[in-house]
Amino acid sequence: MSTLHMDLSRLIKETSKEIDFSGVIGVKVGDDLIHSSAHGYSNRSDEIMNTTETRFGIASGCKLFTAIAICQLIQKGKLSVESKLQDCLPMVFPNFHQNVTIHHLLTHTSGIPDYFDEEVMEDFEELWQKNPMYHIKRLNDFLPMFQDGVMMFQPGGRFHYNNAGYIVLGLIVEELTGLEFSEYINKNIFLPCEMKNSGYFSMDQLPKNTALGYIDEENGAWRTNVYSLPIKGGADGGAYISTTDMFRFWEGLFSNQLLNQEYTNLLLEPHISTGDEGEYYGYGIWISKKNDGIFKFYIMGYDPGVSFHSAVYPANRMKTVIVSNESMGPYDIARAIEKEL
Repeated sequence: MSTLHMDLSRLIKETSKEIDFSGVIGVKVGDDLIHSSAHGYSNRSDEIMNTTETRFGIASGCKLFTAIAICQLIQKGKLSVESKLQDCLPMVFPNFHQNVTIHHLLTHTSGIPDYFDEEVMEDFEELWQKNPMYHIKRLNDFLPMFQDGVMMFQPGGRFHYNNAGYIVLGLIVEELTGLEFSEYINKNIFLPCEMKNSGYFSMDQLPKNTALGYIDEENGAWRTNVYSLPIKGGADGGAYISTTDMFRFWEGLFSNQLLNQEYTNLLLEPHISTGDEGEYYGYGIWISKKNDGIFKFYIMGYDPGVSFHSAVYPANRMKTVIVSNESMGPYDIARAIEKEL
């Protein structure tokens, strides 16, 4: 193991101890796994420890799966990035602009209303006071929360992170394939990449070796996130993965197992600036540039009791997967790793 690799492992151990990290950290360089460690409890009540094969929720990290599903359908000629939303779905969106396209939805530039606007609302849990989370089982169940809302801005006006846009993309996948969204992803992404431990699991039927998510209160008490999220994840977030499966996913994507070279390139193209210096968004994926080159492709997700960061650093041939069953942690570890690169 090189000096850099040993330094990274030491740094990861120090940082995870410092922040009392709960979750799993994996780092690969090329085909070599140079770091793999599990921390904390997957079940605090029964003091069951996380292992390197424990499954974790990844929240918005799985928007990339939705974007790949759409690009697979474009590759098959079933629609294009310029297809209009109104031509793809028979559903009524009375106040949506007629020029909203697939490209706008993929890049968070559509301007459609969101059911959870992260610039306005801070607490995701507030959503379920009027819409019980145990009723949110399918993509259609999200519609009453945004379909009658008014546009925030003209399509293409600017980047504004939008969860509802990805719900709509998932509905388009269902409309064009006749499959439930999670079934499509299982067959066309998880299966080809041999992601045998991943899925969109219902929170009241979690399979074995799946971490419960925890929310720490200011008074030192804690609770699980079972009442804080939709009971089953969908096109904008909520899948569960293991770190091994996430590495398999990246390898499948970059070796064109999921899309041909043309559409892999389209997915990974920096389509829009997010407003932060050097930060861009492709289709379902964040992209950081340094010195006019790609520093990293990455996905991330944060929900109550869930946090996730996974990145590919092309110049370093490095991939990282950092998953946690608490609301914070992966960002600090990712930042520590990047200081060494």
